[in-house]
Amino acid sequence: MSSSSSSEATTVNYNLIPSLPDDVALNCLARLPRHHHPTLSLVSKPIRNILSSPLFFNTRSLLQSTQHLLYLSLHSRAPTLQWFTLHHNPNLNLNLLVPIPPIPSPAIGSAYAVLGHTIYVIGGSINDIPSPHVWLLDCRFHRWLPGPAMRVGREFAAAGVVDGKIYVIGGCVADTWARSANWAEVLDPAVGRWERVASPVDVREKWMHASAVVENKVFAMADRGGIVFDPRSGAWESVGTELDLGWRGRACVVDGILYCYDYLGKIKGFDVKGGVWKELKGLEKGLPRFLCGATMADFGGKLVVVWECQGSGKEMEIWCAEIVVNKNIDGELWGEVGWFDKVLSVPKGSSIVHCSSVSL
Repeated sequence: MSSSSSSEATTVNYNLIPSLPDDVALNCLARLPRHHHPTLSLVSKPIRNILSSPLFFNTRSLLQSTQHLLYLSLHSRAPTLQWFTLHHNPNLNLNLLVPIPPIPSPAIGSAYAVLGHTIYVIGGSINDIPSPHVWLLDCRFHRWLPGPAMRVGREFAAAGVVDGKIYVIGGCVADTWARSANWAEVLDPAVGRWERVASPVDVREKWMHASAVVENKVFAMADRGGIVFDPRSGAWESVGTELDLGWRGRACVVDGILYCYDYLGKIKGFDVKGGVWKELKGLEKGLPRFLCGATMADFGGKLVVVWECQGSGKEMEIWCAEIVVNKNIDGELWGEVGWFDKVLSVPKGSSIVHCSSVSL
């Protein structure tokens, strides 16, 4: 642990474990898996307080004891936007989506980006008007904070994080000088304001339906031909035909492979270097077929899939699966289901909006 964190631990007298100095006790507590934290919080008030302190999260990061948490947003009845986090307890074989405070100003068609312990909810339509506003979810404390507003309002924009900066592309009609010049923007959180990113005129008519970052490039899939932006060189180019035709719906990138699902409910992966789609094999007997509302996230090197399923009566079910993915020596993609489970029941007519993975 760094000297500054160690100093903070010793100057604040938590009296965490009476027989140990606070800095030693903090190091012990920070190494415990997250599914033990609810029980730990019942031991004493000092432990309960430290578990929700910035010092505790900083110590976990310094000790490389962080774990990935899944966050999911869900439309139930417009304009309501509910937020959940997944509680995963392998000892009890328990997987459950637990509600967290809702976003103060829900919008339709927001873009999402994760940077550190924060989820950025970018733009979206409010009362049919594209918004420039940004909301930040501090996942350590489940606290919403207003972020720096963009230069223009956007809905259904592409977004990606490269080198600690957030890039947004499209989602606005380039019918004025401001919207044309700021068709792409970048936010450096250290500076705290959005800046214009130069873009070719011929790409500004595109509307985005999906995005991902592969090899430090932002891939933005559009209604008529996807585009790729390289923030390091400033270059723009078109995606290959194979990727453009095969990428449908929400996707994520795990170990450099872009995963999505096709209309038959099969998961497939695209190797950008190889330029071909390949089916993720090994799931035939381990995962039910899903066709509706699937979304995916990189869960610390594993692939997490969340999807909608027909329930009973007036309810719909949300299911989740964790899949270990790898490429064999022949270049084939193989997956092994770690677990899958129903994690939530919601009213029919609800729909999954987005899921994100955050390391805490």
